[in-house]
Amino acid sequence: MVVFFFDKTLEGLLTAVFDAYSRKVFPDKLLAEGDIVPMFTTEEYTVITQEEKAIRVWTALEKKMSKGACNMLTNAWLAEEEGKDDLLFRFIRKTIDSKVSIETNFGDDDVLTLHRLARKVSHEELYLKQFVRFQKAADDIYFAPVSPQHNALPLAIEHFKDRFADQKWIIYDIKRHYGYYYDLHTVVEMTLDDDEHLLSGKLDEKLMAEDEKLFQELWKGYFKSMTIKERINLKLQRQHMPKRFWKYLTEKQ
Repeated sequence: MVVFFFDKTLEGLLTAVFDAYSRKVFPDKLLAEGDIVPMFTTEEYTVITQEEKAIRVWTALEKKMSKGACNMLTNAWLAEEEGKDDLLFRFIRKTIDSKVSIETNFGDDDVLTLHRLARKVSHEELYLKQFVRFQKAADDIYFAPVSPQHNALPLAIEHFKDRFADQKWIIYDIKRHYGYYYDLHTVVEMTLDDDEHLLSGKLDEKLMAEDEKLFQELWKGYFKSMTIKERINLKLQRQHMPKRFWKYLTEKQ
C-alpha cells in the first residue's frame, strides 16, 4: 500500500496529484500529516504543498471540465465525510487520464458519489442563506452564529456581502471555530479566543444592543399572533427548515 501524507488543504491535494504523476507512483490512501500509518504500507511520501504545482493541476482540470464541474469539485472539497480526499483524488486522476469528459458518467461510482457529496454542501449553502439570523451587538456590529453540517460558510459569504453591504457583521461557525467579519469594505476571516458562550445560538444579553432585545420581543409577538394553533405542522416545519437551525431563529426561542 502506498500512502501520501498532505496538509489537508485543496492546494495540498492538487500538489499530491502533481507529485503522483511526476513520480509515476499513485497513492492507495491519502492521510493527514501525523496520522497513524496503516498496516501493510510499503511506501510513504509526504507532499509539500506548492502553489505553482496546484495551479498547474487546476488549470489542466479547467481545460477538461465545465465550470459547473469545477464548482462541484470545490463544493465537494468542503464536505466533511470520511474518504472524501481519496474520492477527489480518484476523480481528478480519472478526469486527467480520460480523453472525454467524465463529469456526467453516472455509471462510475466515484462520479456519482462526488455529485451527491457536492449537492449536500450546496444544500447547506442554501440553508445558510435562508436561515442566518443576525443579532445586533452593543458595538453596532450584527452577529450571527451558525453550525452547518458541512463547511459551506465560505460559499455563502459573497451573498451576505452583497445583501448586507451597508452594515458591519460577523458570521461565525461555532462548530469549526472560525468566521468572517465585514467592515463595510472587505471581508476577512477571523477566530474568537472564547466562543463557548455561543453554543446556545444567542448572544449574551450583556453583549446585546438595547434595541435588539426590543426587536426580538416584537418579532416573537408578531410570529405568535400570526400562528394558527390548529394548523401547526411540526413535521412539515422540520422538512422545510431543519431543526438544527431552530436555536438560531428568534421566533423559535
